[in-house]
Amino acid sequence: MDHPRTQAALAWMHVWRKELAVAVAMLATLAGPFLLKPKESTAPTHYDRRLVIISPHNDRIRAEFGQAFAKNWKATHGETLFIDWRVPGGTSEIAMLIKSEALAAFQQHWEKKLNQTWTPAVAQDCLNPKAAPDNAARKAYLASNVGTGMDVFFGGGAYDFEQQAKAGTLVAGDGETTGISALAKLHPEWFGDAGIPEKLSGEPFRDPQSRWCGTCLSSSGIVFNRDVLRRTGIAEDPTAWSDLADPRYYGQIALSDPGKSGSVTKALEMLIQQQMQLAYERLKAVPKSKLTPEQLETQAVAEGWSEGLRLIVRISANARYFTDFSTKIPLEVAQGDAAAGMCIDFYGRSAEENVRKPDGSSRVGFIAPMGGTSVSVDPIGMLRGAPNPELATAFIEFVLGDAGQKLWSFRTGEPGGPQHLALRRLPVRHDLYTPENIARMSDGKEAPFEKAEAFIYHPERTAAAFSAIRFIVRVICVDSHNELHAAWKEIIDHGMPERAVQVLEDMTRVKYEAAMGTISKTLSARDKVQETRLARELGDAFRNQYIKARTMAQRGL
Repeated sequence: MDHPRTQAALAWMHVWRKELAVAVAMLATLAGPFLLKPKESTAPTHYDRRLVIISPHNDRIRAEFGQAFAKNWKATHGETLFIDWRVPGGTSEIAMLIKSEALAAFQQHWEKKLNQTWTPAVAQDCLNPKAAPDNAARKAYLASNVGTGMDVFFGGGAYDFEQQAKAGTLVAGDGETTGISALAKLHPEWFGDAGIPEKLSGEPFRDPQSRWCGTCLSSSGIVFNRDVLRRTGIAEDPTAWSDLADPRYYGQIALSDPGKSGSVTKALEMLIQQQMQLAYERLKAVPKSKLTPEQLETQAVAEGWSEGLRLIVRISANARYFTDFSTKIPLEVAQGDAAAGMCIDFYGRSAEENVRKPDGSSRVGFIAPMGGTSVSVDPIGMLRGAPNPELATAFIEFVLGDAGQKLWSFRTGEPGGPQHLALRRLPVRHDLYTPENIARMSDGKEAPFEKAEAFIYHPERTAAAFSAIRFIVRVICVDSHNELHAAWKEIIDHGMPERAVQVLEDMTRVKYEAAMGTISKTLSARDKVQETRLARELGDAFRNQYIKARTMAQRGL
């Protein structure tokens, strides 16, 4: 310590101690990702080929499929793969990224190769499925092979894939060696009622033009924590969507922003569809009704729409807050931060399994409301201009083949099952449900193809309103949650005064006619200025409506 050089070094460090601390912190930040890199990463130091997949799937699914496909490819082709996962967020963020990349690539093609001038009209029309058939920009895009730099879109909902297919960003392939069109010729037994039906109970399972195909099955439901329910004074487990609107659940519901998650919007659509069907059955049971079948359907759809939105408003009023990620809902419920929440079945079943005791009991449960949810698919598709179309096709074939279907559904430790944790998904191929396979599945007894018959999805009722549902719920529930939450509390505390409840639940501004008319037209116009203006107008109106309901409740009205 007395050496002159040591003293000089200590003096220098004392003078520059703040700068040194900052430098050390920066080095730690830069080194962190490398130090914390998982042992079994799908990014090898040296690789022969790279497959770029954009996906909303969680890390568990990405790891299992990435490692299994890379291992299979190495064994059959002798090449090391780099599975490059792109995970910008939920399906809404993925849609924005694909659109952004596609527009940027097409602009280069339009200006550099076609020698055309890029204009706002060209940007608006090239990805617009409603553009005129002879529109030059639209025709040029569909005739091109411009890409996004990504090969495969994997995971989400059928609606999201339908929108990408209509835009032209998903392609069927050449029908011979690439794409789902080629796989349909190679494995015709996979594509049909005995394998993957085109539709089941009204839900699309694959695109008739082979631009996308379902890979596994899912349904919406309620994940709940029994300990929190009992502590809150609720003795019964929830069994229906309407249970979540019970005032006793105030501040105990976990929800996700439908603007960020297609799966959440799908659950809300199912809730609305159930209310439409209940209204239909109620009106049909009226003795000596003079309504024609067309009038009966029209009235039931309108009444069910409004009743569904009122139910969503109550459930949202019970919510603690809205998270940006639907994957957080079962985590919060399992941790006891919420009593219940809406989620996809495999999230709920995984949460139940993660806290299961040795005796088989669990504080977490999951229920798919009978008659309140359909069986839908989680699709896959090849993107236009895929850098590696043959490799993309091979991955899709792996996912739809026996190996991928078993990976979705088998228990850990079973031959062909996942290496680490069960994925708790159900195969999309009907032919996989043999007694031998069912015995190896985590949830084989769910019998999804049979349960699908309990709920008939009517796309003519709400499919065209999917974006409107997402928009309306975001505006009247998410953006206005503070006012809604406060008003609901006052209403509960003051004994549920009828007039205050009526004001809170007044859905006149967003009735079915408005949703299918003005609101849907504004959203389909893809004019952000108009959309923002409409959101502000509706948001202000509903916030004032909730404030009025709160005031009325305080006055006992």
